Amino acid sequence: MRIAARLRALVVPMAACIAAVLASSMILLAAGADPLHALGTLVAGALGDRFALADTLIKTCPLLLTGLAVAIAFRSGVWNIGAEGQLLMGALAATAAASLVGALPAALVVPLTLAAGVAAGACWAAIAAVLKVRRNVSEVIATIMLNFVAARLVGFAVHGPLMESAARYPQSDPLPAAARLPATTDGLHMGILLALLLVPAAWFVLYRSQLGFRWRATGDNPEATRIAGLAPDHAMLAAMLVSGGLAGLAGAVEVTGLTGRLFEQFSGGQGYTAIAVALLARLHPVGVAASALFFGALAAGSGAMQRSAGVPAVFVAIVQATVILALLVADSPWLARARIKTSPAARSAEAA
Repeated sequence: MRIAARLRALVVPMAACIAAVLASSMILLAAGADPLHALGTLVAGALGDRFALADTLIKTCPLLLTGLAVAIAFRSGVWNIGAEGQLLMGALAATAAASLVGALPAALVVPLTLAAGVAAGACWAAIAAVLKVRRNVSEVIATIMLNFVAARLVGFAVHGPLMESAARYPQSDPLPAAARLPATTDGLHMGILLALLLVPAAWFVLYRSQLGFRWRATGDNPEATRIAGLAPDHAMLAAMLVSGGLAGLAGAVEVTGLTGRLFEQFSGGQGYTAIAVALLARLHPVGVAASALFFGALAAGSGAMQRSAGVPAVFVAIVQATVILALLVADSPWLARARIKTSPAARSAEAA
């Protein structure tokens, strides 16, 4: 049974991706475009050469961190829809911290800047967590509203206290060199390696630690967890803090490793895409890495597809949506009942 469940957890996401590609190809065909040419340019733009591969990895990094954040929260039974706002608050705090401690040695500035982003994301998530635990406020509504508040705070900061010295554009001054993450000429920065290292760490915490057991037990059955004396409210609060910290780290890594400054519309919606990343991965940290790479490749190849094939980059959103629809169909109740009826155990019981 365990082997069958693991195989299904592996096959279903792959089948969802294949179904999404096929459905998207039909849409392209109906629109008069050549699906093979469009998808070929998409793949070439994502994996065609080392520059394309570097762009894919750069776009994968924030999706991997926010995907881990969403997966941990969802696995704990908390619907954290606020990774977008937590990412923005992490970027805002990292920018402010870099401007304050930028004169210190780089060995201190980078950790302090990243730590500020983690703390800001965790604190932003804690607001929704406390409202959930203390006042039973829906975390879905709270986190969505906090996303809008975070976006407005970033806008206020780059129009006000963090606005560049020239006062021309709504953006901050460039971060001090000591606050920038080491990077290659291709733009690959150390944040990508940090994100990859967090994948096995998240797996170990979820599946090999007492804290992870409490999170998973709370997500499966909070009432049973409460009867067992495991304090599900505390587990949910801890999960939200870790989730928000990871999303805040994504914002800090983006501003210190990629953009080098904060500006309006800083996030391209990575916090929302992270929900799709986590669902496609079935909330498993290792699966999140593969899922984030898939969505990162889509984002990196969309520009090449638009330039070479004339297909708008928004087509990538159609692929993402069809992936989620395919997953919903795979997990639908009627399909689950059909699997039960056709299982060997069910046929043996019917024969008996």
